[in-house]
Amino acid sequence: MENKKYYIERTLQLAKESIGKTSPNPMVGAVVVKDGKIVGEGYHQKAGSPHAEINALLKAGSQSKGAILYLNLEPCSHYGRTPPCTKAIIEAGIKKVVVSMLDPNPLVCGKEELEKAGIEIEVGILEEKARKLNAVYIKYITTKLPFVILKSAVTLDGKITTPDKGWITSEQSRELVHQLRSQVDAVLVGKDTVLADNPLLTARIKGVKDPFKIIVDTRLEIPLVSKVLINPKKVIIATTKDAPEHKVFTLEKLGTKVIILPNSRGMVDVTELMKRLGEMEITSILVEGGAKINASLLENGLVDKVFFFIAPKIAGNRQVSAIGNLSELVRLKELTVEKIGEDILISGLVKGKW
Repeated sequence: MENKKYYIERTLQLAKESIGKTSPNPMVGAVVVKDGKIVGEGYHQKAGSPHAEINALLKAGSQSKGAILYLNLEPCSHYGRTPPCTKAIIEAGIKKVVVSMLDPNPLVCGKEELEKAGIEIEVGILEEKARKLNAVYIKYITTKLPFVILKSAVTLDGKITTPDKGWITSEQSRELVHQLRSQVDAVLVGKDTVLADNPLLTARIKGVKDPFKIIVDTRLEIPLVSKVLINPKKVIIATTKDAPEHKVFTLEKLGTKVIILPNSRGMVDVTELMKRLGEMEITSILVEGGAKINASLLENGLVDKVFFFIAPKIAGNRQVSAIGNLSELVRLKELTVEKIGEDILISGLVKGKW
């Protein structure tokens, strides 16, 4: 059992190499073991490229015959962007496959396909770790909704602005936020954030993907010269029929995706927004909005995880808090607390969601 755990741990390490790069696919690592030695390993690098199993089998070559293949996720047996991996596993002569968890995608059925071919398959080694690694994929494939992370930076007294209008958090915390942006499909803010801060919302890290920017703007009030529109084709604006038609036309001509949604109590219907984003294969979203949009998403049960950066600063009697009014208390579980620069980061899953 110890060796199985060791090899599965290695698949999880390999899978992490592609954080933020495989959407809408899962992160998968693969290890081929022959006579107690690793003879090939690989991971799925990005959507449309060969899967982890293929990369590992190619490296193992002829040594794959009679070997054991370790994976953190059940191999696919259907044609998608790439051919089925089960066929390659069978043709390579693998004698046994050990996986952490079955794929929640009903199209996969890799276990059944391998068993029909006479290959032994074992499931369940470090399953909880595997599920946590691919929480985004599991949420998306089972609900067709994005995995939503709410991030906020506050002072000790819970305010999101300071008297001097300067940065609340340390440089180290801001660097971590850029990493988070590079790992999701999209960053979401409300129009108030655009009007107040005029942010770029980019992941300012060399060599990483830039996320889509989603702006929730009920009446389409953001200026066309906003920094967020520098690359209009990477912007999605969620609005309502209250938006000026000429402005919608101008934005669409620039290449911006404008989604017209129902108006729910004077705001964009965020539940319908998440459904539409899921249809667009947006699997993960980092929310960096203000009190209104944060409260709306929490109130509608759309937030899966929370990151709260708390800075050692006191802003005083200001009415700008991180979250607007909620009808019910939101509780978190599986909390982690860590020091980032001079700040404290508290993160956790929303209770009742996981």
